[in-house]
Amino acid sequence: MESPVRGDALDLRILHALELDARAPFSRIAAVLGVSDQTVARRFRSLRAEAGLRVVGVRCAASEESFEHWLLRVRCAPEGAMPIAEALAKRPDTSWIGLTSGGTEVTCTVNVRSRNDADDLLIGKLPRTPHLVDIRAHQLLHRFYGGPAGWLHKSGALTPEEAAALTPVPPSVPPGPAVITAEDEPLVAALERDGRATYPELQRATGLSESAVRRRLARLVASGALYVDVEFDSGHIGHRNASMLYVTAAPRALHAVGTALAADREVAYAAATTGPSNLVAVVITRDSAHFYRYLSERLGGLDGVEHVESMPLLRRVKQLTYRPFRG
Repeated sequence: MESPVRGDALDLRILHALELDARAPFSRIAAVLGVSDQTVARRFRSLRAEAGLRVVGVRCAASEESFEHWLLRVRCAPEGAMPIAEALAKRPDTSWIGLTSGGTEVTCTVNVRSRNDADDLLIGKLPRTPHLVDIRAHQLLHRFYGGPAGWLHKSGALTPEEAAALTPVPPSVPPGPAVITAEDEPLVAALERDGRATYPELQRATGLSESAVRRRLARLVASGALYVDVEFDSGHIGHRNASMLYVTAAPRALHAVGTALAADREVAYAAATTGPSNLVAVVITRDSAHFYRYLSERLGGLDGVEHVESMPLLRRVKQLTYRPFRG
């Protein structure tokens, strides 16, 4: 396995801290990292400007049993790829979209509440889209890594003691179902706009008292219905290559291979799927040589791996949020 992520050490440590607790006050991050509050605030602003850092609330669809999760591979004519990707990115039921295969394939994850909703997209809407060549839909069956677990958790940027000091204590709230109610929607919408919105700002957005906002947010996070995450350009910290892997593992080895992928520093996301391949992964590496070593030495050495399809991720169109591309 390759050495940890490279890049500016303090930027990397701040990003790791935010992955652990995206709403942590700058003063708390500064105290653990041994720098001033002003330094953390200045670096945060710089990361927003230079690395596309955003902190946003994310609905954790995986926590709701009523959701189905699908991976779509939409092949299209080159001139149709970006329009199709952007149209999908505007949909609230899509959560991640990228361009692969030389810009002729749109990869998209979709969260739907019912099979009818999936059919409406796959059979009703998408087939009528101009420039579309082919759609392959794979249901996501089990997530091995990703979601609330950030990629930098495996970087070693923070010591175990620092990570423990920055990991929030789970709130003490009564157990409840992982659902977002209609009453929660104004709070969730405000956090989707800015995951670091202050409690007074959330109070104004919801019309609730600050204590009520704190209780509702604690309940949503504790139940797993919502988490606050960070998105950023990994190229800023020296990892400029992102690739999609579609792995076929022998059925007997499926769980073992998925678990092994989840432990690799290079893997930002891994899940079991339906379809010809039974695992999908997003791998982030420094360069093509690093990616080759990962494929040949690490993945090629895993018992049970029978076939691997790999393709560079040319552009992320939607990660946690959608910001229209300006060419």
